[in-house]
Amino acid sequence: MLSTSFADGVDIRALAEYLGHDDPGFTLRTYTHLLPSGAARARGAVDKAFAEAPDCPGIAQEGPKGS
Repeated sequence: MLSTSFADGVDIRALAEYLGHDDPGFTLRTYTHLLPSGAARARGAVDKAFAEAPDCPGIAQEGPKGS
């Protein structure tokens, strides 16, 4: 449940309150290992933006250099 909530972007304050934690920092320290990696999230966000963008001349459509 927690990993799904984090992956779905549930606000940490709301999740802490739901779990009965007074401090959202405690929730983060306790469950941070369940958070998706920052790099994976960044790649996903960029991929999504390009997938949703209309075809634009001048924007490279190939993958990262060297791939």
